[in-house]
Amino acid sequence: MKIMLSAGEASGDLHGEGLARALKALRPDVELVGFGGPKMSEAGVRLCADMREYSIMGVWEVIKNLSRIFGLLNRLKLFMAEEKPDLLVLIDYPDFNWRLAARAKAMGIPVFSYIPPSAWAWRKGRAKKCAALADELAAIFPFELPVYQAAGANITFQGNPLLDLVKPSMTREEARAYFQAADGAEAVLLLPGSRRQEVNSLFPVMLEAAALLQRERPAMEFFVPVADGISQSMLEAMAAGHDLRLHFTHGKTYDLMNIGSFAIAASGTVVLEAAIMGLPCVALYRMAPLNYAIGKMLVKIDNFTLPNILAGRAVQQELLQDQVTGPQVFQAARRFYAEQGYREEVLSGLQEAVARLGQPGAAKRVAERILAAAERCGRTEVVE
Repeated sequence: MKIMLSAGEASGDLHGEGLARALKALRPDVELVGFGGPKMSEAGVRLCADMREYSIMGVWEVIKNLSRIFGLLNRLKLFMAEEKPDLLVLIDYPDFNWRLAARAKAMGIPVFSYIPPSAWAWRKGRAKKCAALADELAAIFPFELPVYQAAGANITFQGNPLLDLVKPSMTREEARAYFQAADGAEAVLLLPGSRRQEVNSLFPVMLEAAALLQRERPAMEFFVPVADGISQSMLEAMAAGHDLRLHFTHGKTYDLMNIGSFAIAASGTVVLEAAIMGLPCVALYRMAPLNYAIGKMLVKIDNFTLPNILAGRAVQQELLQDQVTGPQVFQAARRFYAEQGYREEVLSGLQEAVARLGQPGAAKRVAERILAAAERCGRTEVVE
């Protein structure tokens, strides 16, 4: 049996890794190929292309790189024709992956969608398109189901794989020693994201807020996990003008979260990972003005971070667009130590959100469904 996986960004690579390991555990002889990143490669996926070469964010950036994107689509189409997979598994990365799905379907290759496009908040019409292209879909959030079910999709909620992946590997005491946190120092995490564009947009603001926090709490230390594909030297150059107790780290991010008092984070999967680890955040989201103007017309939601969406209310503070300034981030972050009971209240809300992610074992359950789908389809007669 041969299964092709396709993931195009860091969170998809993380989920693809868990899925690949589950597939291999259930069926050691399965051959995994496709498009992804280093985590998927380490889990046994033979990559045709590395996603780090195609990390693009924003409408204008996509337009500028259309030729590269379509070149990649053609490359993966040829790859499918050569490899003849029994099943194509899409892992998030919607705008690209569903174009790939259309090509696979035309070639007679069945499609399984893991983490289908979010259709509950906007572009609900694409649920019908996805239902027509995908033989089966597995969502990782319960709020995704109704719009897809209404569109006739064969979709289930199997739980969220982060419940199995997000775990510390050492005790808090061991972690503090590992990261060389000073005795009695309060550890604060700065999580500027995994894309160069969001790092450039958000990290300077985080540094400005951190300087204000340290002025108020001199013993505070700041830790910055360096994401794959981001240069530490670039981060150091951005921080050069700030006199901060700043530590750059690599790996063991969940252990780092375990010693943190709170975090200032780019909105994304990392905010949900922090919630699972019991680390409250101030979440930031800022994009190019044109992208924001388009998004504001299309998306009508009360909250934009996953813990708040899961809880159905703002359990922790979000700052959007023009709100993302050093002073405003500072004011939001200082509430964790300046307002009595606030941190505990946020943590209670995060526990409520995490409880709605289902039970552990999601990757295994999805892997079982993928293998069953591949078995049903048999060997694919690929139309080249």
